[in-house]
Amino acid sequence: MGPPSSREVPARRPVRFCTAPTGTRIAYACTGQGKALLVPAAWISHLELLWQDPGYRAFFTPLSAVRTVVQYDRPGCGLSDPAPGTRGLDTDLAILEALADHLGLETVDLLGISLGAPASVAFAARSPHRVGRLVLYGGYADGSQIAAAEVRTAMLGLVRAHWGLGSELLSDVFLPDGNAATKALFARLQREAASPELAADLLAQCYDTDVTDLLARVVAPTLVVHRRGDRAMPYRAGRELAARIPDARLVSLPGNSHFPYVGDASAVVRAILEFLSDGPTTLSSQPTVPSPGELTARQLQVAALVAEGWTNRQIAQQLGIEERSAEGHVERIRLRLGVTSRAQVAAWWARRISSGPFGDVEVPD
Repeated sequence: MGPPSSREVPARRPVRFCTAPTGTRIAYACTGQGKALLVPAAWISHLELLWQDPGYRAFFTPLSAVRTVVQYDRPGCGLSDPAPGTRGLDTDLAILEALADHLGLETVDLLGISLGAPASVAFAARSPHRVGRLVLYGGYADGSQIAAAEVRTAMLGLVRAHWGLGSELLSDVFLPDGNAATKALFARLQREAASPELAADLLAQCYDTDVTDLLARVVAPTLVVHRRGDRAMPYRAGRELAARIPDARLVSLPGNSHFPYVGDASAVVRAILEFLSDGPTTLSSQPTVPSPGELTARQLQVAALVAEGWTNRQIAQQLGIEERSAEGHVERIRLRLGVTSRAQVAAWWARRISSGPFGDVEVPD
């Protein structure tokens, strides 16, 4: 079941900027509280337009209940400045390091999705002291194995020659389980966030990237999540990551969509949350008793979804729990916060997000 429909304008995330080594200003946004979960750019992005997709917000909302989710736009994409010179893996790593330094983060957890996966692998291998846990979803090590040479050539040609048709085709490939509105929004986002030249360059980078030699050097605990029917990234690519990274865990899930927020997003969220907490996310029958006004990790997840306007039934399906359990969590949240309505829970969550640990980062001129 998808996220609830709403006529309300989605809450906007504050967007700030840091400066890459090239002098390029990189747009980034932080959501939530707790240890940083840095999410390298997965593809073409636009921090504001992506946040308008209710499925996208619903995917990251439970994660931001237990982590500070940090996302950014690539150079030339969305709200970031264009970058001089060529792009590639080294540029991605320089941006990751610059953003972590800008936020004063000695260590981070990484969530590498799609094209963000090889960048995450390389960062974890080259800077092992800075990575706590590594999650790779829909990822790969060798881009030349994604598709046959003639398919790669045809895709690059279409994107360069007709970005309108190319963006629609990529929406179908990336989001086969999405409805018409979801695909149309994603196609529009791609066109508004990047030029056809940049899109083709990024697609070429995807095909050219190869971090196979770095996999054995990853020492961070690693989770690899991959959908078996992924239309954009073959399942064998994820299996290869898990097989070559020492002691990595592989979670295979059903589904065809490449991006995690379309299709059965709840299964992906549960796998990630269990790994980040190093244990099942289901609560025991005996509730913990935090201090007044404090919530458990599970209650934070529920409060975040209440703030998104989700019903108890939708929360239960998203988190893989019984509806009566979701109802019980909401009731305990009200008691611990000393409030009487879901609207007050949503207001509390909004205040919590706005006062996150990076809320006072100074924006460079």
